[in-house]
Amino acid sequence: MFKTISDPVDCGVRSVIRFLNAKKINPAEIHRQLAEIYGENVMTDGMVRKWVRQFNDGRTNVHDEARSGRPSVVNDGLVAKVNGKIRGNRRFTIRMLCDEFPQI
Repeated sequence: MFKTISDPVDCGVRSVIRFLNAKKINPAEIHRQLAEIYGENVMTDGMVRKWVRQFNDGRTNVHDEARSGRPSVVNDGLVAKVNGKIRGNRRFTIRMLCDEFPQI
């Protein structure tokens, strides 16, 4: 029996898909092997098929692509400030959070 790997990194799973696809293993078998090692919740069969199609179409990058959209205002400094406020006053409410940090 194999040892299962919990909490796999997405790009690592995609690298395994790319490797097995290069060995001409079909998507259903790739999904079965992923589930055997990473557990049943690793990735759906449909997502494995999607990644196989993308690799067959010439994609080589296993990392997520940048997405457009609203940029995040959350940074380490803001998190530290919010944590400081909460630790300073355990009765800190959501309303107080909105008043104190309007950028959120």
